[in-house]
Amino acid sequence: MTERKSVLLRLDPAVHDALARWADDELRSTNAQIEFLLRRALAEAGRLPGRVRPMRPRGRPPAAATPADRPDSGR
Repeated sequence: MTERKSVLLRLDPAVHDALARWADDELRSTNAQIEFLLRRALAEAGRLPGRVRPMRPRGRPPAAATPADRPDSGR
């Protein structure tokens, strides 16, 4: 996996709050929401490089254990 870049971003508190609420509605972190919006803007402007890896799907990752592997599955 390639290293991800870190960026310091200063936002108006009201903009940050609105972004955090939007991210919560979309089941993303605020950071993932910013990346999603930047990718969409780059794609719409025709500036998203073709070598960009896709974003991880939103929401929680699937559980590693299958339901049959869980201790309470014998009920």
